[in-house]
Amino acid sequence: MTVQRIVGKVRRVNGPVIEADGITDAMIYELVRVGNEHLVGEIIKLEGAGAVIQVYEDTVGIAPGAPIYGDNIPLSIELGPGLIGGIYDGIQRPLEEIRKISGPYIARGIQVPSLDREKKWQFTPQCTVGKEISAGMVLGTVQETELFIHSILVPPGVKGTLTSVVPEGEYTVTDTIAVAATGKGEQPLTLMHQWPIRSARPVTQRLPLDIPLITGQRVIDTLFPVAKGGTVAIPGGFGTGKTMTQQAVAKWCDADVIVYIGCGERGNEITDVLREFPAIIDPRTGRSLMERTVLIANTSNMPVSAREASIYTGVTMAEYFRDMGLHVAVMADSTSRWAEALRELSGRMEEMPAEEGFPAYLPTRIAEFYERAGYMKTLCGKEGSVTLIGAVSPPGGDFSEPVTQHTKRFIRCFWGLDRQLANARHYPAISWLDSYSEYLVDIASWWEREGSTTWEQDRHVIMDLLQREVKLQQVVKLVGPDALPDSQRFILEVCTLFKNAFLQQNAFDKIDMYSTVEKQTKMLNIIITYYQRGAEAIKNGSTLVTMRKMKVYQDIIKMKFSIPNDDLSGLDKIAAKLERSFDRLSFSPEKG
Repeated sequence: MTVQRIVGKVRRVNGPVIEADGITDAMIYELVRVGNEHLVGEIIKLEGAGAVIQVYEDTVGIAPGAPIYGDNIPLSIELGPGLIGGIYDGIQRPLEEIRKISGPYIARGIQVPSLDREKKWQFTPQCTVGKEISAGMVLGTVQETELFIHSILVPPGVKGTLTSVVPEGEYTVTDTIAVAATGKGEQPLTLMHQWPIRSARPVTQRLPLDIPLITGQRVIDTLFPVAKGGTVAIPGGFGTGKTMTQQAVAKWCDADVIVYIGCGERGNEITDVLREFPAIIDPRTGRSLMERTVLIANTSNMPVSAREASIYTGVTMAEYFRDMGLHVAVMADSTSRWAEALRELSGRMEEMPAEEGFPAYLPTRIAEFYERAGYMKTLCGKEGSVTLIGAVSPPGGDFSEPVTQHTKRFIRCFWGLDRQLANARHYPAISWLDSYSEYLVDIASWWEREGSTTWEQDRHVIMDLLQREVKLQQVVKLVGPDALPDSQRFILEVCTLFKNAFLQQNAFDKIDMYSTVEKQTKMLNIIITYYQRGAEAIKNGSTLVTMRKMKVYQDIIKMKFSIPNDDLSGLDKIAAKLERSFDRLSFSPEKG
């Protein structure tokens, strides 16, 4: 970005927060450069000739009197070919390019373009001279990766008539590919454009959220599904598997693009993501997962104010891909670290604190973030979505703390992680008692159409059993399981079977790491059939011991490992074998 003018001088330095005097011709949220090293900052408060600036780099060495330069634009990111597969920091600086220049540490004041200015892209125009254009229309396409076609869009705010269009060929992101005659004069258009991260990109309208985001994780898809364009919170204490759950969803969900935001997390966790994602083969394409992924790495040792900006950078990228008519899943790990950054910056600005020291505007900021999710009709007439999945790290696993409580107000799906499940190595450690999804009614018709006509009924039966198990376990703690009749012990038996054979999933097993919709519905139906036929058999005089001896029982336990997703005939055989076993049992209770 070109530095244009001096707008003031530094008066006071308080960590990443700088107070300035003599501010002239500056606007709120304007991008500025501080000191002779041109450290990136943003004006967040204006009062008379004074201003407060949050700086996204280390301010060591900045002294009173240092000049402040204004860029005359808000903090913005570059959107165009080259995003896919990129690794950026919280303000979209390309970390790989920075490493080549400054080594393993980010040098202060370093300025590297977010998108490669030298690389040429093969552009295929789809518009001709004389065509009327408006915001969101597709000017042409670029084959960004072998499988990903990048649509070049008319930037928001541009409307007019094309006076020139380049022929098909190779161009850099800054080359003019078209010129439009607008009400403000000639407007050159390039392969890239900029957009302020704190402003949501415009759309035509919001659409109903009635299509589920299929993740391949059975506890999510079957019990607590999220719709495309929905919002999810994953709260849990340290070590309960928030990052692991988000990574599993990122790897296997049916989104077109993944934006993974490592916001204030430990460096080793981000390193795992950087190492694993390129090696993961996307099951839908057979190519590397990085060919549909953008990573934003803002670790805990990076400047705190860049952490605050990182989730806006990520969701703005997601909205850009959504505007192409794509479905995007955003993984924010974690919003608690982002909220802590807000608290630290608020404290340095001496603002009045609210509960637990967080600023009073914390709920507003959380709402602004999650409201940018949705299933939209884009300006170009296509349909796209942004699904926001935010991890929350409550201290001590306390779900009553402010970030978790305020987040629950603005999300419709809650995957609460349970410490006891994690300690028992039951993953995903999503509690079936604390979690919920408000998308069930909206997506039920999709499941009945694409999965099973009995999906909603089967899910209701198993959730009812899990609730009844909780009450029975309280009795067991008092009098022991032997005091219960077989009918109640059988409920405990079925719930244990469901937890081990269905809910628990092995991320390292080639078959069990992912389950298709068809496999999930068949597995669930087998377990429900086992319960219904078993309950009937007990009424007719069969014993629990007799049912445990049925050979098909072991087949049910092992079915998640033994039946591959691409050949589900084995599940049909187990279902038929189950029916035959109970038919024999009803004929002769003593035979298994």
